Amino acid sequence: MNIELPSKVKNILDVLDAHGYEAYVVGGCVRDSILRRNPEDWDITTSARPEEVKALFRRTIDTGIAHGTVTVMQGDDGFEVTTYRVDGKYEDGRHPTEVTFTPNLEEDLLRRDFTINAMAYNEKNGLVDIYGGIADLENKLIRCVGNADERFDEDALRILRAVRFAAQLDFVIEDETRAAIARHAENLRKVSAERIQMEIVKLLTSPNPERWVDLYDTGITAVIMPEFDVAMNTPQNSVHHMYNVGEHTLHALVACRSDKILRLTMLLHDLGKPAARVTDDRGYDHFPGHAEISAAIAKDILKRLKFDNETTAVVTKLVKYHDYRPEPEPTAVRWALNKIGDDLFPLFLEVQWADNSAKSEFGLDDKFDRVQAVCDVYEDVLKNRDCVKLSDLAINGNDVLALGVHGREVGKILDLALKLVVEDPDMNEHDSLVAFAKHEIEKMHG
Repeated sequence: MNIELPSKVKNILDVLDAHGYEAYVVGGCVRDSILRRNPEDWDITTSARPEEVKALFRRTIDTGIAHGTVTVMQGDDGFEVTTYRVDGKYEDGRHPTEVTFTPNLEEDLLRRDFTINAMAYNEKNGLVDIYGGIADLENKLIRCVGNADERFDEDALRILRAVRFAAQLDFVIEDETRAAIARHAENLRKVSAERIQMEIVKLLTSPNPERWVDLYDTGITAVIMPEFDVAMNTPQNSVHHMYNVGEHTLHALVACRSDKILRLTMLLHDLGKPAARVTDDRGYDHFPGHAEISAAIAKDILKRLKFDNETTAVVTKLVKYHDYRPEPEPTAVRWALNKIGDDLFPLFLEVQWADNSAKSEFGLDDKFDRVQAVCDVYEDVLKNRDCVKLSDLAINGNDVLALGVHGREVGKILDLALKLVVEDPDMNEHDSLVAFAKHEIEKMHG
């Protein structure tokens, strides 16, 4: 097998080899190259000790020197070069307390997570595949290297990585690896929220976000997002639905494009339904106020998982308004833009489309027609440059101050002017709004 190596990577391997050291590209770059995917990173493993690597290259960075990793700079690009090693005990479930350098490539590969990530390659010796990575690639399997219980005991994040790789590659998790995930899911409590966040975003934005169900089936969501487990046990006895809340969520994930904000919104949009659910005398379920409850739950989850403030605010707002249905006419759409924000409105429309896509066939054409009609009106509002927010007004605070009012009254006058022009866009003209402001000030002051 031949893998085309970038020239800078090849140069590092050649320098190490010329000085009597073994060196291979290893891990994900080998896997992705075999799968004809573009590797994000090229990692190198070598028999050379860190100090020996540093002595051979002009510019290096001590990225993880205690664990044998040196970043070798080639121009503006950095490549991690790590000494063959054997890891000691993982007392915290994430990091070895010590590492021992070894001259043996086989021992180094044994410490890696999955067989498809435990292959090495160089042009001199070709592919080194001791643990069956090629066979598992061909069979589309995620399988732990060696003993699955040991691998997950060493590093609990591998539990999430297994599901994430399965979603990204559309692979199946091998039975013993899957069983070990279920046995060790509780160990994820040892993993930082930031690392969990990174893995779930990669899973959600993968081509197969519905594989989130693997997290549920193996007990992972019970640890990292128990709110989803409640949703999976909440029925929706309604003509508008054919799935329970959790199943509806999985179908909605598939129905939207691969965007972090959209996928997070669809994951969280209905988590308030279990708390809102009421059943009428006919046995039909209703979920009054579920959007607001879902928004509060979404905010809690996103903060718990250490998402940044902007992501938290945007997703929470989209969840809050996901069930809001403006009429497809200009004034209603302008008010919707004012309420949701013109920056988020296109995402709001995508959320509604995905939400409808995961419902029953009952009245479905009408639901899609309404969203499309709102979209059409929205396009007209944009084309006409209608005013939907304070910054669109033809007057500003200085104009109002010049009329002799101060403090909170300025904001009140501008809010009244905005309401006027949202209702009647033709009124968004400087002189007309100044006259309107004067009239409102006279009313305020009797």
